[in-house]
Amino acid sequence: MKFLLFGTGDYYNRYRIWFDRKDIAALIDNAEEKQGQYIDGIRVIPPKDISRYEYDAVVILSFYVQTMKTQLIDLGVEGNRIYHFFDLHDLIYHPGIRRKINCYGLQDCSESVKFLLLSNDLTLGGPALALYHAAQVLIKRGYQVVYGSMLDGPLRKILAGEGIPVIVDENLMIQTMDEAQWVRKYSLIICNTMNFHVFLSERDKRIPVAWWLHDALFFYDGVRQEVMDKLTQDNMAVWSVGPIPERAVKAFRPDFYVEDLIYGVTDQTEEERRSKEYLTDHTEIKIRFIIIGYIEYRKGQDILLEAIKRLEPDIRQKAEFIFVGQNTSLLAKDLIESAGEISEIMFTGPVDRSKINSLLGRADMLVCPSREDPMPTVAAEAMMHKVPCLVSDTTGTVKYIRDGIDGLIFQSENTGQLKEILERCIQGEFDLVQMGRNARNVYEEYFSMEAFENRLMELIANQI
Repeated sequence: MKFLLFGTGDYYNRYRIWFDRKDIAALIDNAEEKQGQYIDGIRVIPPKDISRYEYDAVVILSFYVQTMKTQLIDLGVEGNRIYHFFDLHDLIYHPGIRRKINCYGLQDCSESVKFLLLSNDLTLGGPALALYHAAQVLIKRGYQVVYGSMLDGPLRKILAGEGIPVIVDENLMIQTMDEAQWVRKYSLIICNTMNFHVFLSERDKRIPVAWWLHDALFFYDGVRQEVMDKLTQDNMAVWSVGPIPERAVKAFRPDFYVEDLIYGVTDQTEEERRSKEYLTDHTEIKIRFIIIGYIEYRKGQDILLEAIKRLEPDIRQKAEFIFVGQNTSLLAKDLIESAGEISEIMFTGPVDRSKINSLLGRADMLVCPSREDPMPTVAAEAMMHKVPCLVSDTTGTVKYIRDGIDGLIFQSENTGQLKEILERCIQGEFDLVQMGRNARNVYEEYFSMEAFENRLMELIANQI
């Protein structure tokens, strides 16, 4: 088959291993700076040039599936020739393309161990870290655990440092559970994120499975209903990180019984507790707002920037707005340009976990302006530091916040309302110190490792 691959970002880097160079006619990307360039020796073309190439299928390597599929159809590509990386099992998989499985901390991958925890990657992102914390809890309770992943990454070194065995099996990206024979010896398998829906569509139902969902509906754009219809809850529990992932999976399977499992966040403050005194004269101290996360449309940093720009200059100069996270995306570049000469706004770029804790320790409020965000880890981390959160009403954390008591809530995409709340914070109309203390209580009740451990073990007992 001859392929056109649409998208040259993160998911191209993940899935390019499944395509032979000679079978790729071209790469497609909307980013003008990439067009005409070569990646892995393959020319990158603009979508409008598709008609110049012969191909059997266009494979979308992105989660922006609907937008890209509409773009392709408008350019004359037949819908039955458009695929997503979730379709690769049916499109290209056969036993002959299986890749080597790498084992770390085990004599071999068939060594008998009790529980298998499967992640879609070994990055330091929220879902992978949540599963890592689950591994810690299970080991503490005396269980043998192996952490498995579709992809390698920096988390493997952390796991190895704690003596947790790791199996990296790239085949999990496009295999079903029935085809991954090495997983059959485990007495419980926990699959993390909706990326495992194809894997779970064909499985040995004698093995107890828990499917732990962290994903908003946005991430289901490439999912086919017929694959979701194959899933059965026979010997499979479905756990959700709050209401947003539950609503997402029920859009496809309203019959599913879903139980809450909120991740736990390790307390980095230990016994030391911040005590921060605010001066009544805000001309002598600036209120520091911090925004942490990958800069993308879904995270809504553009909404916050617009609200900041609408503040009167004499109000804005009493505050600082620190945007933390990857700052090379097209949206990030647009935001940096739009912020212009506003001295109160800073873009730091990505930082490590210790720096994030340091920034939160000196922040007055965390802002989560997301258009959709299942349960941002950084919100729990902020509350851990006694930093109250200002969140949109489409953020999963809103379920645990009492507006004006534990944090503040605004209507998603309502820049006028967000601007007013920012102004009231800057003018000292809220007792942010007390709100921070209340936020710490929310952390301890719902997001602490103790709360997570108790809930996880309750669900594990039910499943085994």
